[in-house]
Amino acid sequence: MPSMRKVIMALGISLDGCIARPDGTFDFLFMPKDYFEGDFAAFLASIDVAVMGRKTYDVSRAMGGDSFGGKIASYVFSRTLPTGSHDGATFVKSTPRAFIGKLRRQKGKNIWLMGGGELGRAFLKADLVDELHIGVVPTLLGQGIPLFPPGFPQREFALIENQTFSKGLMVLKYKRARGKSKKKN
Repeated sequence: MPSMRKVIMALGISLDGCIARPDGTFDFLFMPKDYFEGDFAAFLASIDVAVMGRKTYDVSRAMGGDSFGGKIASYVFSRTLPTGSHDGATFVKSTPRAFIGKLRRQKGKNIWLMGGGELGRAFLKADLVDELHIGVVPTLLGQGIPLFPPGFPQREFALIENQTFSKGLMVLKYKRARGKSKKKN
């Protein structure tokens, strides 16, 4: 039996736990060459789907983001934009559980949940996140959009790797420890 496609929530944060400034921009995040050419390149080779929320998509496009050169299918969860493919992405209105269930039944690589906070919360509520890959940059913002907005049940994770890179970047990787929670979810 083929292995199940994992959902990996991978993104960068500030030291104070923000994925973006209050206006949604994330210009404080960076990828040093040793990370970009090593760990991140290996991560990109392990996925073939990127999933994001509409706000993340909008900010990414405004900051010059592209659609991965057609190598990675991009899906955007939106309650307001019409469904279908346009501008290098496919817009969906499905629930995370139904959408990921359909993707996991298809042959392919892992699935990158790349943002943002609200979509991440929905995936955590549905217990769809198999791994967390968090890049911590040495910047305090003082205010911003938190990585984990409140509103999901307790979830247990086990550290599987931690690495440091140049310019002070630290990457933490966790695996979902299912069946370990003491509380009913």
